[in-house]
Amino acid sequence: MKTSISVIILTYNEELNIENCLKSVVGLADEIFIVDSYSTDGTTRIAKRYGAKIIQHPFENQAQQFNWALDNLEIKNDWILRLDADEYLTRELKNEITEKLENTPSNISGYYIKRRVYFMGRWIKHGGYYPTWLLRLFRNGKGRSEERKMDEHIVLLEGKAKKLKNDFIDDNKNDLEDWINKHNNYSSREAKEILSGNYGRGKKKIYYQLPLFCRAFLYFIYRYFIRFGFLDGKEGLIFHFL
Repeated sequence: MKTSISVIILTYNEELNIENCLKSVVGLADEIFIVDSYSTDGTTRIAKRYGAKIIQHPFENQAQQFNWALDNLEIKNDWILRLDADEYLTRELKNEITEKLENTPSNISGYYIKRRVYFMGRWIKHGGYYPTWLLRLFRNGKGRSEERKMDEHIVLLEGKAKKLKNDFIDDNKNDLEDWINKHNNYSSREAKEILSGNYGRGKKKIYYQLPLFCRAFLYFIYRYFIRFGFLDGKEGLIFHFL
C-alpha cells in the first residue's frame, strides 16, 4: 500500500524557485501546503497551477511559521515533508522515499536527508557544506521545529530516525544581490540570538565567545582552507567570502 505524504513549503516572493520545488514532489505528495507571507510576485499563482493549498500567515521566523503550520493546517496524511521554496528532490530521492515509506517500522518516526547546496550553478562540495544531514521527513505529530530565530532544526518528539541515501537540492535562482540581502537578514536574526544569550550548539558556542574582529576571518580560514572550500573554484571563494 502506497504511503501518502503532505508537503509544507514556506514562501515569500519565490516565483523564480517555487516551480522547481513543486515539480519535484509531483507524483510523491498528494497534499501540498504553501504557507505564504503575502508574496507580491507570482509565487501563489504558480503554486495554484500545481493544486497547492495556499494559506497566508504573517512571518516572524522560520521556526514560528513552520510550527504554526503544524498546529493549524488540516494535514490528512501520516507523513510530512518539509521543503524550502528553493529546494527540490532528485528523482532518485523520490523513488527512495516511496520505497522506504512502504516498509518503515513503527518505531521509526523520521528520516534525515542530505542537502546538496548549489551556488552560482556550482555544487558546493567542500568547506564542510556537504553532506549536511537534516530531518525533513517525519510522521505527522512526531516532529516539530526548535523554537529558535536562527539555525532552527526539526526534531523528533518521539521515536527514532534513519538516514536516506539520496540528496535533496538547495539551488536558489535569485541573483547575487538577493542572496546577499538574504544572508544579511540571517546575520540580523543571528545577532538577536546572541544578544539573548542563545549561542547555539557545540562549536558555535565557542565561536561566539571569540573576539568580534576575529570571527569572520577565522570562519573564512576554517571553511575555505582547512575544510578545502578552495576546491570549489571561484564560486567557492565567493560563497565562503560572503
